[in-house]
Amino acid sequence: MSVEIRDILRNRVKEKLAREEVVASMTVRLVRSIEIARMAASAGFDTLYVDVEHNGFSWDTTGQICMAALAAGITPFVRVPTTAPEHVAAALNGGALGVIAPHVRSAADARRVVAAAKFPPLGERSAGGPVPHLQFRSFPASQADPALNDATMVIVMMETLDALEHVEEIAAVEGMDMMMIGTNDLTAEMGIPGQYDDPRVRAAYARTTAACRKHGKHVGVGGLASRPDLTAEFVKLGARYVSTGTDLGFLMSTCLQKAKQVRDMKT
Repeated sequence: MSVEIRDILRNRVKEKLAREEVVASMTVRLVRSIEIARMAASAGFDTLYVDVEHNGFSWDTTGQICMAALAAGITPFVRVPTTAPEHVAAALNGGALGVIAPHVRSAADARRVVAAAKFPPLGERSAGGPVPHLQFRSFPASQADPALNDATMVIVMMETLDALEHVEEIAAVEGMDMMMIGTNDLTAEMGIPGQYDDPRVRAAYARTTAACRKHGKHVGVGGLASRPDLTAEFVKLGARYVSTGTDLGFLMSTCLQKAKQVRDMKT
């Protein structure tokens, strides 16, 4: 029985965003085994991203989690440690359906990420043979490359004042799909670390959302796991991707709660 690419390659996050639905994302920073992908899917998350920027995950571990996510029907992304082409390639070749690029400061930075993530003619990604996204099946490059280009998302982190200053130019970059605001790093650069209610934070979200709407791109909310009220506000403003928190944060929160329950028990 012949298999078509469309039967095995889907980016459900991209599909939801196209329908203007809100995407729930989980960040993997602690668990180094494939079970986390199935757990995320069972919990109802649309996507997970392995945060290689903030931990010491190997590319082998990262790829295993991404492949498990593909099998579980949840879209895997990787936040790469840098925007270097070799990091983008390692993430995508391992099974990610998109990269989250940190500390993008200009349109030129964003274009470099797109070039590393996309096959020609959209970019310079090197063809390395069968890939996890296609179940390691062989398809003609004339079919596989355009399909992978379409399914692969490029997400840039908006977490610097330089990026905010150039938000219009970054939003206009062809092949870039989403701008996710890294609220913690952005407030730190503003000199107001953790002060999420500062008017400059709302202004940054408003400005980024307007630029993305103008250029047909999406907006993501990052760093506001402790502030669901603000997250909801920014979703109403137009954000459609929500980074809900990390596996480390989820585990620690539940541990604290359970320990407190026992300490509060009366004898």
